[in-house]
Amino acid sequence: MDDQLIYFNGKFVKKQEARTSVYDHGFLYGDGVFEGIRAYNGRVFRLDGHLDRMYDSAKAIDLKVPLSKEDMKKAIIETLKRNGLKDAYIRPIVTRGDGDLGLDPRKCPVPNVFIITQEWGAMYGDLYEKGLTAVTVGIRRNAPEALPPNIKSLNYLNNILAKIEANVKGGDEAIMIDVHGNVSEGSGDNIFVVKNGRIITPPTLNNLRGITRAAAIELAIKDRIPVSEINMGLFDIYTADEVFVTGTAAEIAPVTKVDGRIIGDGKPGQITRKLMAEFKELTRREGTPVV
Repeated sequence: MDDQLIYFNGKFVKKQEARTSVYDHGFLYGDGVFEGIRAYNGRVFRLDGHLDRMYDSAKAIDLKVPLSKEDMKKAIIETLKRNGLKDAYIRPIVTRGDGDLGLDPRKCPVPNVFIITQEWGAMYGDLYEKGLTAVTVGIRRNAPEALPPNIKSLNYLNNILAKIEANVKGGDEAIMIDVHGNVSEGSGDNIFVVKNGRIITPPTLNNLRGITRAAAIELAIKDRIPVSEINMGLFDIYTADEVFVTGTAAEIAPVTKVDGRIIGDGKPGQITRKLMAEFKELTRREGTPVV
């Protein structure tokens, strides 16, 4: 999309012109925050929830976003409109801004704001029907006391290392373990297990408080499917009746093989398929209109 427009500090510029300085601490150190948001048929799904999470991430790293939430919302809607997009992936980014080669964020007086919008299809293609293959990776999820996973920062190297290892091992997705041996999350999504008609998922201390994760839990509760947030081990994954992952980009996706073990009967399970269908319907009827 050569004519794609990017929001950059109050202006709309061609993507080739959406540039920042090499002295931006976002570039130098991953010092900044971002969100991944989806628009479906002219509606932005749970925009307020995404912005709440982004502004909480910014507060956690003592970064003052130069736009109010309401102004950020308006900028996102306007970026979609200028690009003529009704179904899109949206990436607002706030960097610390230009500073020097030192670490001190006080040397970066003015943050930079970017908003990228682009067309987006099914992330995993036909794997929504077949199921993903997941592999456990050796790289541990960042410890909450070191870099809390609930800060959705520009420093995504932990996740990238997990994805690299999954690629090498032939997995569609990684399963990350925390420093205590508990299941954490995938390289870019939350993990759920179904066992004997019940759903379990790790508590969000060692993984991101996913917007799609929350929607899946709400749908399950509406369907009177018991849901528990408890620490999980690999045993729980290997012996599950169903496994699925959730994320803005991935939506709800089934996992049918983990570390060579077939999950259930090797096909997307009944509860997973039900939640997938209900989530698709939810995104059709709920969202902030692009008007």
